[in-house]
Amino acid sequence: MDKLGVLRQYFGHSSFRHGQEELIDNILSGRDVLGVLPTGAGKSICYQIPAILLGGITIVISPLISLMQDQVLALNQAGVPAAYINSSLSYNQCMEALRRASNMAYKIIYVAPERIKTKAFIDFIKKVPISLVAVDEAHCVSQWGQDFRKSYLDIADFVSAISPRPTLAAFTATATRHVKEDILKLLSLKDPFVLSTGFDRPNLYFEVRHDKNKDDTLLSIIQKWQGKSGIVYCSTRKNVNKVCDFLRKNGISAVRYHAGISDEKRKQAQDDFQFDRADVMVATNAFGMGIDKSNVYFVVHYNMPMDIESYYQEAGRAGRDGEKADCILLYSKQDVIIAKYILSKGNDRAELEPLEKTLLEQRDAERLKRMTFYSTTKKCLRNYLLAYFGEYINEDCGNCSSCIGKSKLPKFSPKTYVVSSGNELVFAALRMLRNRIALSKKLPAYIIFQDSSLRDMADKMPKTIQEFESISGVGDKRKEQYGEIFIELIKALDIALNEGKLSSLQEAQNIARDVFNAYKT
Repeated sequence: MDKLGVLRQYFGHSSFRHGQEELIDNILSGRDVLGVLPTGAGKSICYQIPAILLGGITIVISPLISLMQDQVLALNQAGVPAAYINSSLSYNQCMEALRRASNMAYKIIYVAPERIKTKAFIDFIKKVPISLVAVDEAHCVSQWGQDFRKSYLDIADFVSAISPRPTLAAFTATATRHVKEDILKLLSLKDPFVLSTGFDRPNLYFEVRHDKNKDDTLLSIIQKWQGKSGIVYCSTRKNVNKVCDFLRKNGISAVRYHAGISDEKRKQAQDDFQFDRADVMVATNAFGMGIDKSNVYFVVHYNMPMDIESYYQEAGRAGRDGEKADCILLYSKQDVIIAKYILSKGNDRAELEPLEKTLLEQRDAERLKRMTFYSTTKKCLRNYLLAYFGEYINEDCGNCSSCIGKSKLPKFSPKTYVVSSGNELVFAALRMLRNRIALSKKLPAYIIFQDSSLRDMADKMPKTIQEFESISGVGDKRKEQYGEIFIELIKALDIALNEGKLSSLQEAQNIARDVFNAYKT
């Protein structure tokens, strides 16, 4: 099977996105690569397809447990044998996973960077052929990056100790020139193919609001999206608690996440959000690096972040499935005071030389100044963000509050209702069926199908398996598992539309419920 066959069979796509094919070809030829692709551009496919085609095992080094679990769930659903080994597993579970991996039961194994120095993992590496090591969130290797992880500095030695040396592929979504140089140097990439597809996310709308009452503005944003998933970032735990309580009092299904909450409660909050049991996650920046939830329709920053890198990465968690999404910053002068206070407390830099410490403090101050400029500029917001990462476009974007000239945010109230078109009602019914299937299988809904796939179904209305195969994101495994039930729902919806019996959300949901119950029994 070739790369296009793998793309079609396992991932349900008929063509590659910009940059994917070049990165895949270079990896398959044995050349190291650095891919700088925006969030939602399909970075994971760039190493997953080579992993399926190459003879040995691929090791993916990833910084967050939640990301590993999501990726492995998605791969297994697509029919790719994959596993993760991290601290969420017991010692016996880790050893069993390594035993199975030693017997070549998996094509892809996800590990945290700390894992690569353990004796058990080093012993495992010596027993099996390793064809590829992929480094996700590669900017974590750089102290110039906003998410520096010291354990990433061990990756270069780990790779060089493997015989024969595997291909090394590094990926990130946000990298300034300094960070990119650090990735190349500190990971010891050899004669790498370097590709940056640009940082622009055309589906994202950017806005800065200076409203005096942030709570009312936030409520309007959430009501606009009517039960869709969104994230609200706050700079302090106190604000997280305050905002979450405010939203709950106003009937919003919200959960909270910050470092002051127990591990058990944080996991529960994340699961509730991932599984669509809660619409809104209110969190500090402790939540979300590498979060893989695709159907996030808005990201609101209740407070201004401390740097553009953090803002663009956090805002970029919206619209990962390509759907239109809002990225809105609620700015006040008090935010600058809070940010300066947090910076004055400093990170743990006790081991640094005085000069290096001074340079990092100067860097932080400059970053905060650039973030403040973004929050107050009247110029195109997208151009400002892209220029920060060294990318320039000659015209205004037409999709930010500066270019539009006024806020596009409507004045919604709790009594505002939207009349849905037939297409939107079909989409709503498809979402409900997907959510019921996900609940029954204890999987996040987007692991079954992403919203973009459901949109394609609502547009094309496939009524045969052959037609269903043309839907974006439907590979062989998903077609076998879910094709029949979704086709049955689409047929039922088509009949209801033709007979004039599909005019409300409740009718759409009733049809989805009946189809699900018929198949369940």
